[in-house]
Amino acid sequence: MTLHDIIHVLLINWKSILKLTLGAATIIFFYLWLISPVTYNAPVTILPPAEADQISGLGSILSGSGVGDFLTGKFAPGNSQLFIQILKSRTAAEYVIRKNNLLEFYGDESEYEAIRKLQKDLEMDLSKEGVITLAAKVSTGFIPKIFSDTDSIKNLSARISNSFVEALDSINREKVSYRAKRAREYIEAQLLQTKTELDTAEMKLMEFQKENKTISLPEQLTSVIESAAKLKAEIVNTEIEIALLEPNSRPDNKNLLALRKRLNQLQNEYEKFDIDSDDYLLAFSNVPELGMKLSKLIRTVKIKNEVYVLLQQQYYKEKIQENRDVPTIDILDEAIPPKKQISPRLGYNTVVGSVFVLLLVSLFYVIKEKKISIFNKEKSL
Repeated sequence: MTLHDIIHVLLINWKSILKLTLGAATIIFFYLWLISPVTYNAPVTILPPAEADQISGLGSILSGSGVGDFLTGKFAPGNSQLFIQILKSRTAAEYVIRKNNLLEFYGDESEYEAIRKLQKDLEMDLSKEGVITLAAKVSTGFIPKIFSDTDSIKNLSARISNSFVEALDSINREKVSYRAKRAREYIEAQLLQTKTELDTAEMKLMEFQKENKTISLPEQLTSVIESAAKLKAEIVNTEIEIALLEPNSRPDNKNLLALRKRLNQLQNEYEKFDIDSDDYLLAFSNVPELGMKLSKLIRTVKIKNEVYVLLQQQYYKEKIQENRDVPTIDILDEAIPPKKQISPRLGYNTVVGSVFVLLLVSLFYVIKEKKISIFNKEKSL
């Protein structure tokens, strides 16, 4: 059958094709309008985690950042992908189901089945800027105009989206609290050890001064000792940062590598205090023997005292972080009950369905005409 024949068949039967198509379109329209379940979603927008541009040591700790920033997320680069994985987790789904009593809504006795359905209905999008858009599809039953309260479904869709943000915040806050606790316990142990070493160093210095009467050090040397003490404290602080970051990081973690590089630089600087060097006005090796002993004792006391003060500051900071109860997630746009449904799309679906019926009916008449033509040819033979 040629194209000309097909067009001829369609023109002959156009009234029947049009009637069937319009009839089908009417049925599709009323099915979508009256019978088909209606689906809503309420998007919520989440800002990406905070980022930091560089790694710093003692100076940052004293100004309010440092070890804790590794643990709270400010120090590590933002990772919205991690947020998405948390939102997809079973733990997050369980939180949302229990908060909104979705077992009853889904009509399931098993929480596992409810989790599966909720995760299937969950939609997420990640922009190139790291902003997450989340929404969960919520559908009515059949014949929604009679048997469903669409306003409650709209409100439920918004509550579910906002509950996922609450779940993300709860899980993230629990992790921050746990890491702060681990940091606090580690620093607490270092604090006790440093206090013991400081007491011992002070006792040795006091006994030396009693033995040798009062010996004063040159002002230059005192200045060098203080510089050495601050540098040693910075070394200890960097070692603590590495010890806290290392267990949960890959060997090629850029923050970890930067800290190790920084530690090597600090140690090289510190070693210069114990050798003759033109970089310093007075090297320890140039001091007379008795003065050398005194300078080493004073330096030890200064170092232990600097480290102790630093650890005390960090200890109380982590203790506060461990017990704080503030949101860890920034919301750009909270979910609100939607005004329009996302499906079915009444006009679009009716048109698509009508076109499909039109093609199907046209094909029927073409095949029918072809069979009649074949039958007539066989009969004529």
